[in-house]
Amino acid sequence: MARVIHVFRQPDRFVAGTVGEPGERVFYLQASEDVRTVSVQLEKQQVSVLAERIGALLDEVRRRFDAELPAEPPEELLDTDPLRVPVEEEFRVGTMGLGWDAETEAVVVELLAVTEEEIDESVVLDDTEEGPDAVRVFLTPGHARAFAERAERVINAGRKPCPLCAEPLDPAGHICPRQNGYRRSDED
Repeated sequence: MARVIHVFRQPDRFVAGTVGEPGERVFYLQASEDVRTVSVQLEKQQVSVLAERIGALLDEVRRRFDAELPAEPPEELLDTDPLRVPVEEEFRVGTMGLGWDAETEAVVVELLAVTEEEIDESVVLDDTEEGPDAVRVFLTPGHARAFAERAERVINAGRKPCPLCAEPLDPAGHICPRQNGYRRSDED
């Protein structure tokens, strides 16, 4: 079967979001352009790494090329709306690619589907016929900063960390290794 690459050159929206309650959340990235919306599932850590790397990429482009890029997301680009429903997963993300397109002055994010076989790095950010399905999104620097800021908010909206061990607290309490198994509750 031929590889499917969903390309969003001027997305109306590219956001991270979740479905479910804290502790049971499923993370998604959702890209929308006109009437087309594509959602892909990924791990919380992948969202965190992507947000961090986007910030680092923009800082490097500013430093290396002395480019006029926003250090903070423009207020009008911040998106606090929920994911568009229904959230229908196109695929689960295995590999992510990130780059800078100097010609269009855009951050390029590519999300590749999980596969059984090892991925040849040459398929990342390429239109070869062979390889896993992908979503490729081109973001202005302002939209990229706004994506990273929202992704951080989504990640931090989960369960509160234990003040002693930093593990997530469950609503029913927490068995803290630093307390030799003593069960902490939110009231403690």
